[in-house]
Amino acid sequence: MRADAGPAAAAVLRLEGRDVGTAAADLLHTVIASTPRPVIGVATGGSPSPLYRELAARGGDYRAVTWFALDEYLGLPAGHPQSYAEVLRRELIDPLGLDPRTVHLPDPHSADPHDAAARYEQRIADAGGVDLQILGIGRNGHLAFNEPGAALDSRTRVETLTEDTRQANRRFFPTLEEVPTRCITQGLGTILSARRLLLLAQGAAKAEALHRALTGPVSADCPASVLQLHGDVTVLADAEAAALLP
Repeated sequence: MRADAGPAAAAVLRLEGRDVGTAAADLLHTVIASTPRPVIGVATGGSPSPLYRELAARGGDYRAVTWFALDEYLGLPAGHPQSYAEVLRRELIDPLGLDPRTVHLPDPHSADPHDAAARYEQRIADAGGVDLQILGIGRNGHLAFNEPGAALDSRTRVETLTEDTRQANRRFFPTLEEVPTRCITQGLGTILSARRLLLLAQGAAKAEALHRALTGPVSADCPASVLQLHGDVTVLADAEAAALLP
């Protein structure tokens, strides 16, 4: 989507909730089939879950695919069930029978997390960049863990989570105090470097953020508005999430 083209330049498909995963899986398989050694960027949270369930139901050969996660919490012990390494193991690696060595995440246990972030950015570059980046959108418009105020050209780095994001992720932890306050996240510039972007959005809680991202100004106040700067964006949204779109 070009910055001067407006939201019509993105492919926005309004779907029934169960069809979001089907359409996303169709696109992902198209990319895999047309790319010799595909690199797929994967997200966590509720948004991509329908896609992962559909992929598991279909089966497939993913031996040529390399996967990169968008982000990872800092401060959780190794093996914590809500670490994104464990989430991806449960939702992607085990159901699809992936070789865990092909699924990469930032190292949250490095003595220097800033160095770990830089190394992760380089690892993505060394893999040739991401062919298809799967994304969700936060209620405050965050993309990955790029919170409002993030630089539009930011690269992979250590980030502090806002209270809104921690509250949104509270449902995955026994108490709010156990929700991490920091993470390593791909930057907005890193995400924009992917050749194709696929945004999944479900539920009324995402409607305002999706509207701002696709129809508002490109601004650090709504990090997901950088979608308007990319040339190949597909948005799959259910009726509730798309309710405010033209």
